[in-house]
Amino acid sequence: MRYFDDIVVGTRVEGSSTYTLSADEIKAFAGQWDPMPFHVDEAAAAASPLGVLFASSIHTVAIGVRLSHDMAQEPMAVVAGLGWDSVRFHCPVCAGDTLRVAAEIVDKRVSRSKPDRGVCTTQIELYNQRDELAVSYKVASLVLKQPG
Repeated sequence: MRYFDDIVVGTRVEGSSTYTLSADEIKAFAGQWDPMPFHVDEAAAAASPLGVLFASSIHTVAIGVRLSHDMAQEPMAVVAGLGWDSVRFHCPVCAGDTLRVAAEIVDKRVSRSKPDRGVCTTQIELYNQRDELAVSYKVASLVLKQPG
């Protein structure tokens, strides 16, 4: 288990898992959670400025979360998620795209109210098969300090 004390700002990890989206998955996810025509209907997507079916922004974030859980590293002693900041969508994610994730610890501080914990901020980046940055966001997590 990695505790707050073990975490080093600047540590970057590249995930080895990938995820490839299908048109059917994009339409199913969007049909339930973000039913915009260009996410659920290929003809509507073809008539859109992008001209192709593309994933909902929240779908791409969900894939980033999933891939970050698959990273080969010792689990962090996270108590709770505190929030997300600087969520950006740099390029569309389309059917057939294969995504991978990278994570970097960009900040940490001791909790002001709970001296046995700290707050760590991780920059998450999701890249497509062309190494284009598709999505980025920062996640703040409450992490336990080493016991004793």
